[in-house]
Amino acid sequence: MHRRPRRTLQLTALAAGTVLLATACNAAAKKDTGTAASGSSGKSFTLVTPDAVGQNEFLKLAVTGVEAAAKEHSGSQKVYQSTDTASQQQNVQAAVDAKPDVIVLVGFEFADIVAQQAQKNPGQQFLIIDACTAKPFKNVSCAVFREHEGVYLAGAEAGLLSKSGKVGAVDVLDTPQFRRYSDPFAAGAKKVAPKTSTGTRFVGGQSPFDDSARAKEQANTLLSQGYDQLMAAAAAGNYGVFEAAKAKGAFAYGVDVNQCPSSPGTVVDNVIKRTDIAVQKGIDAVLGGKAGTTVSYGLKEGGISLTGLETGVESSQCVIAQHPDVLTKVKALRDQIVAGTLTVDDPAAG
Repeated sequence: MHRRPRRTLQLTALAAGTVLLATACNAAAKKDTGTAASGSSGKSFTLVTPDAVGQNEFLKLAVTGVEAAAKEHSGSQKVYQSTDTASQQQNVQAAVDAKPDVIVLVGFEFADIVAQQAQKNPGQQFLIIDACTAKPFKNVSCAVFREHEGVYLAGAEAGLLSKSGKVGAVDVLDTPQFRRYSDPFAAGAKKVAPKTSTGTRFVGGQSPFDDSARAKEQANTLLSQGYDQLMAAAAAGNYGVFEAAKAKGAFAYGVDVNQCPSSPGTVVDNVIKRTDIAVQKGIDAVLGGKAGTTVSYGLKEGGISLTGLETGVESSQCVIAQHPDVLTKVKALRDQIVAGTLTVDDPAAG
């Protein structure tokens, strides 16, 4: 979600391993040779990111995914990191010129660029993660996420932990897509605590994805009304939500990656997007002859999760680690969703 949370969630992350990173700056992309597994089958994969990977865990997971795919297929992989719109375009062109078996791109920033390139290069396979082109192409595959399923589980945690019985959300914009981060949060809370009161405030403004001050202001509005559990879906503004919650002794929930280390004792849990799984499975599908399709990843596919449901929660610095009883109930809800006996309404459907 961000300019989305991933654009600015630069926390401690997985090591990038042996990947060679090619960074584009203004004039042209610098091309590295990448890495190849021993006994290479000749399969090659290129990942293009919308931002520098740095400590961005969301993007590091994508790197992990392309590395895993290269290892699985005894092939080679390369990563081009972008820094702005110009370098995004340059890196995509550089990737196309290199003609790998699959070009993987992360984020909505690449939708229009890929549409143009796919039409000009029908023999090149593209895989977009967390977005898709406006119209379908036989050589463009897409991986999207059912974020609302994870948000619902986070809402259930909030409903179980709230002392005031008031659970809210600070969302980027009042649109169906972004309401995936607020409406299911309310629904999850009411599932476990039917009398829960819920409310949502939207950041809006000139720069809704990067306005920590406005996000903090919206959070304070909810906090002043007695809300004590807040879903932070304000992209870069999440840190403003965390600051507001901490000052009031309230709690918040992060998105995309583990944001607990940024505000220990305040962030309860996080709705995680497993971009590594989407990248690896997406490449497998393309190579398996299932190109040109859109695949949705949720709890069942392992593409969406909570930090509290992942291994290592004890060292995550998340408040939820102190509440194993709550996690037991949330796991039961997850299992129902995976089994299809519980359906979470998607605000963006239809």
